[in-house]
Amino acid sequence: MKVLVTGSNGLLGQKLTDYYKTRKDIEFIATAKGVDRYAFQSGYTYNTLDVTNYDEVKDVLYKFKPNVVINTAAMTNVDACETEQTACDALNIKAVEYLGTICNELNIHFIHLSTDFIFDGTHGPLTENEKPNPLSYYGKSKHLAEEWIITNSKSWAILRTVLVYGVVTDMSRSNIVLWAKNSLEQGKVLNVVGDQFRTPTLAEDLAQGCVLAADKKANGIFNISGKDFMSVFDLVYRVASYFQLDKSLLNLSTSEGINQPAKRPPITGFNIDKAINILGYKPHSFEEGLEVVRQQLTKVTKD
Repeated sequence: MKVLVTGSNGLLGQKLTDYYKTRKDIEFIATAKGVDRYAFQSGYTYNTLDVTNYDEVKDVLYKFKPNVVINTAAMTNVDACETEQTACDALNIKAVEYLGTICNELNIHFIHLSTDFIFDGTHGPLTENEKPNPLSYYGKSKHLAEEWIITNSKSWAILRTVLVYGVVTDMSRSNIVLWAKNSLEQGKVLNVVGDQFRTPTLAEDLAQGCVLAADKKANGIFNISGKDFMSVFDLVYRVASYFQLDKSLLNLSTSEGINQPAKRPPITGFNIDKAINILGYKPHSFEEGLEVVRQQLTKVTKD
């Protein structure tokens, strides 16, 4: 089987490369815009791909003719999406249409990553049947992409996730666990929201969900997240506790107090029973995820 991943330089993309390069039964093609940033460049094929360019998408998919495409490429900076809407549309909507169109032509199973930010956050944890009502431009773009896939794709799965964290050797951007750990180690006072609730997701767990969906060529929508439901303040507090950092640096704040440009849904988090029962998904607990992060940070420091 051939599996092609877009956005392979990102956190999830690199975790998928970690996994697939060890699978002797899979021919793995990693694609991203620009040079390959993966640290150990063997055991897979790399091809540059700008998913916002229709001709490139068509050329690359026709060149490799994969059985499965996993689309991890996205503009995920929620506040930047609010102010750079044209760029957001190109990466989060048009690129999905390009990939989906060519996948239809070549009978490729299309797996697309989506987000809890398609919801308005009035309650949670949420099942796959919840009605989307995005509050931010980012959320709207991801919702429109989902609608296109559901309406137009022949063979597809949408994997929704929440607040992904983890470690790779070449980090293009941070995530909430690393931000909290690094900031507290530097003695910074942190104002952290206590009125937003999530089910934070270890990057390895999200990669596991992608692999399971690809192996089974699963169809439909699946929630792929962590299993522990908590406030963002509780998340940061648990990071401080785990790494034995100064919890007195944490100030409980509200969403209004933080004043972020894009509106966040107050309560999301996912019910993951469907993924557990149908895909065989087995996520780590949050503290188990922090231990994975600790071990990887130790390894990265040594290397």
